[in-house]
Amino acid sequence: MKNKIHIALVLLFSGHTFLIAQVIVPITKTEVLYKVLEGNTSIKISKEEFKQARADYRQTNAVFLPNITASHTAIATTNPLMAFGSKLNQEILTQNDFNSTLLNNPSQIENFATKLEIQQPLINLESMFQRKASKSKMEAMALKTERTQDYLSLEVDKAYMQLQLAYKAVDVLEKALEAANANKNLADDSFKQGYLQRADVLNVEVRVTEVQNQLQMAKSNVRNASNYLSFLMNDERFVVYVSTEELTVSASTLEDKTVSENRSDIKAMQFTSNAFEAMNKADKMAFLPKLNAFGSYEMYDDQIFQANANGYLFGAQISWDIFQGSKRFGKTQKSKAEFEKSKLEYKQYVSQSQLELNKVKRAFLDAENKLKLTELALQQSDESLRIRTNRFKEGLEKTSDLLMAETQYAQKQLEYYQTIFEYNYTQAYLHFLTKE
Repeated sequence: MKNKIHIALVLLFSGHTFLIAQVIVPITKTEVLYKVLEGNTSIKISKEEFKQARADYRQTNAVFLPNITASHTAIATTNPLMAFGSKLNQEILTQNDFNSTLLNNPSQIENFATKLEIQQPLINLESMFQRKASKSKMEAMALKTERTQDYLSLEVDKAYMQLQLAYKAVDVLEKALEAANANKNLADDSFKQGYLQRADVLNVEVRVTEVQNQLQMAKSNVRNASNYLSFLMNDERFVVYVSTEELTVSASTLEDKTVSENRSDIKAMQFTSNAFEAMNKADKMAFLPKLNAFGSYEMYDDQIFQANANGYLFGAQISWDIFQGSKRFGKTQKSKAEFEKSKLEYKQYVSQSQLELNKVKRAFLDAENKLKLTELALQQSDESLRIRTNRFKEGLEKTSDLLMAETQYAQKQLEYYQTIFEYNYTQAYLHFLTKE
């Protein structure tokens, strides 16, 4: 990291001068991109959404893995049936326990039962397709995170170029102010010598004031661009950054750039459609029976945490919900409609992406042509200003013509740098739209 440079900015408010210490931090676009990918809040949110989808998918492991529970139950009862059953489970029944009087009016008996149960799914087609849907959703979220990173990379390009453009505007207007002040001095001298009227001097002073206002706005734009970079990097210091790279034209060609179905956001929509398809199949599979295995191991005693008697049980169960009113029919129809809707949304999204690409291609050609014209116009306005300035010094040029030439030259400079920004950003956007 470059060393921080401390400077003072002098601002004028209500006729008073305030000295505000401002930290200037040099930064490269690579540093900005690294910090954004590491700390941007949108990326963190997207990653948490992926983790949420991954956790949902991991829950579907239950379709393969057993459900195991353990319990310990303590009871005391005089209920005839429960008392007899408890003694039977504890393996302590005797001949006397079959006495009708004892059977009907047993004494209180304590029973402590420790039970270990296991349930193993064997065939559950509904859950299998639900698992497939959950996996597609997880993959879609992973691609969404990737596309979020792509988008923020584009935002870094844009924000960094805005910072470069803001500094270019400051440079142009500082030079314009310097020239305006120089012309004001010439105008003052000419006025004292009787070569100019007071109105001409006032026109020059108005020009100086206009440039000062424009310069102040340009400096505010520098701070605005810096604050946006801080926001992207999740940096709460909100210092003023200075770009270490010049705003120059990036060479590029259109070639055969097309929208690829392998683009992360388009693939994410495809996975989302796959998820809806799997959910529709899962709803259809709900009409089929399910097969599960089960087993338990039980230990009984009349003392807590003892196991003088034990036994086990295992088996398999096939269950079939034959009819649940019209609930499953409606659910299946809904998931079918959601699946069809997702297919249409996917088709529409791809079409919109192609439409946007065509639009940006035309914008690129327009920016390329505009760049050539603004460069030529800048050269012409520069030469015009040089000629008029020399003639003004010799008293051969009107003040209004000189001021117009100055204004035009500054405008053409700003327009030229603005066109470079548009040209470079269009290239970056083209890359964003066609990236696989």
